[in-house]
Amino acid sequence: MERQYVLDALQNLVSKQQLERVNFHSFSLRQGQLFEGIFELNPKGFGFIRQEQQANDVLVREENKAKAMDGDRVQFSIIKERNGKKEGAIIAILERSRHQMVGTLQIRNEKAILYPDSVKYGVPIEIPINQLNGAKNGMRVVAKINVWPSNKSMPFGEVAALLGYPGSNDAEMISILVNQGFDPYFPEEVMKEASLISTEITIDEIQRRRDLREVLTFTIDPVDAKDFDDAISYQALENGNHAIGVHIADVGHYIKEGSPLDNEALKRSNSVYLVDRVMPMLPEQLSNVLCSLRPNEDKLAFSVVFEFNPNGEVLNHWYGKTVIHSNRRFAYEEAQEIIEGKEDELSSVIHLINSFAKKMRAKRFKDGALNIVSEELRFVLSEQGNPTGTILKTSKEAHQLIEEFMLLANRTVAVEITAQKEKGESHLSIYRIHDLPDPEKLGLLHLFCEKFGLKLEIKDLSSAAQAINALLKSIESEPFYPLIQSMVVRSMAKAVYSTHNIGHFGLAFKYYSHFTSPIRRYADLMVHRQLLEKKEQGKIKSRSNLDEICKKISSNERKATEAERESTKYFQTLMLLDRIGDEFEGFVSGISEYGLFVRLLENHCEGMVSLQSISFDRFTFDAEKHQVIGKKSGKTFTLGTPVRVQIEEVSPRKRQIDLLLMQD
Repeated sequence: MERQYVLDALQNLVSKQQLERVNFHSFSLRQGQLFEGIFELNPKGFGFIRQEQQANDVLVREENKAKAMDGDRVQFSIIKERNGKKEGAIIAILERSRHQMVGTLQIRNEKAILYPDSVKYGVPIEIPINQLNGAKNGMRVVAKINVWPSNKSMPFGEVAALLGYPGSNDAEMISILVNQGFDPYFPEEVMKEASLISTEITIDEIQRRRDLREVLTFTIDPVDAKDFDDAISYQALENGNHAIGVHIADVGHYIKEGSPLDNEALKRSNSVYLVDRVMPMLPEQLSNVLCSLRPNEDKLAFSVVFEFNPNGEVLNHWYGKTVIHSNRRFAYEEAQEIIEGKEDELSSVIHLINSFAKKMRAKRFKDGALNIVSEELRFVLSEQGNPTGTILKTSKEAHQLIEEFMLLANRTVAVEITAQKEKGESHLSIYRIHDLPDPEKLGLLHLFCEKFGLKLEIKDLSSAAQAINALLKSIESEPFYPLIQSMVVRSMAKAVYSTHNIGHFGLAFKYYSHFTSPIRRYADLMVHRQLLEKKEQGKIKSRSNLDEICKKISSNERKATEAERESTKYFQTLMLLDRIGDEFEGFVSGISEYGLFVRLLENHCEGMVSLQSISFDRFTFDAEKHQVIGKKSGKTFTLGTPVRVQIEEVSPRKRQIDLLLMQD
């Protein structure tokens, strides 16, 4: 009887076209058309598959996810479709997003299992006792998967690194990196290759390059920077014009395409900047020493030199390999003081270059670029690495000076590497693209602004940037300015890397690539190679893997951003760990059906007030008006509403700050 129940259930799935009958005794998952995508796991067990150029994700129930983990590239089929919503089943894992994971080790009865921090970041791994490599029960460790037998629900692995017992900053930062799929440690063969690279700049190498060592050159970077990707040079020309050079570390000279170093750089795709450390794309002897354009040292560079007339207009440019010598290193703060009037031996040069940068910036905005003011939360750390304060940094003229010349170089290079059809060129290149905003998201932005009594008149996509800039300009002194700007950013498409150039909406550039940071971005290294090929061979060679490279580096960029956000949340919890019970002034920075996100004015940390925790009224979320309303009092909370809160609970492990709302 039980056998018949099973057969009836299977036949029912066949009738729904979810299974197909192979023979009298066998059934298999129906094999329709197969698709590829990225699997995103929900902590509850189900997940979604995200496909490029597809608006709607595909639901995958827990029983249909096979052995897929979050971030894996998978092959799947559609097993159900209703009202435009699709449900799929994963057929195969094409590429794992992670081979290592962080978790807590449990050893019982001579059996060791690593339990990951979250189901989103991995699966339990059984570790043979002889593969523990010194790990003890209760330790936080990094483990790697060695084999996952098809007949086992759990893979087998080994301990790759010991993080100690829970609670240390080192353990938490490494776990963040590993959970996002990054390896904090360089393989031995990569380190060996890096150590064998010669630091000598030979006379023969100098003779192959344009020697600019006698030209005034300097860098402007954050005060705590260790790798210097870029430098600026200035030279007054006899014709009354000005030569301003943008010099970029010549990473491609040291890293050969297809080498272990190059493969590792592609695997990482970018450096990851956490609060208290950097996971570099390249080993430190390259990123911080050999390639870094440090002051008072001869360095190899890839340069673009522009000739400006006295009005700040670019007349022409030259690009190629150079050797430079940086005369001075400025921190942004030093350069800003000079811009604001402090006397310095290079005052006249800084003021001239800044005047050109301001003209280029004004032209960009006139052409339709978005004027977004960057804001960065920095932590003041003690010698022990614990946060003692925060600083909210915004972009000033010194930052904008460097930004404009980097944008100029990137835009110029993008044009150079673009295939010219009239010349019969057909190669692909790597572009940094930013699509037009979604009209539906702009409509939501319009409604959001109305809640603040603001008017955002967007007639069409071509005028969207000007309308948004006008709005932001009109409210730049208002306390809710950061909130409106953050909503503007959310309404925009995400910039990505692609071989298909559609331009960059946010910058208002028809052509744009990344060229200026090859120490920390793999895209720039590839662009350097293409530019050199055009310079030396007159044409750029075809590479069949460029599309895959673009997908990989775009994906890793998103993961790096998430890692950076998580490290910020962790250090915010450390800031407030000993402030439980204290009260703070703040404002509502986000709203959901579960509660209010509140940013504290004193230290810019953010926590959440659960709606269920509010004892003096019953509050509900109004999704249409995007506000929280009290049933008895009628009191409403919207974005920007000032509030007073108390720290209720802080969990560094969960990266979570729970707040209580104080009654007026």
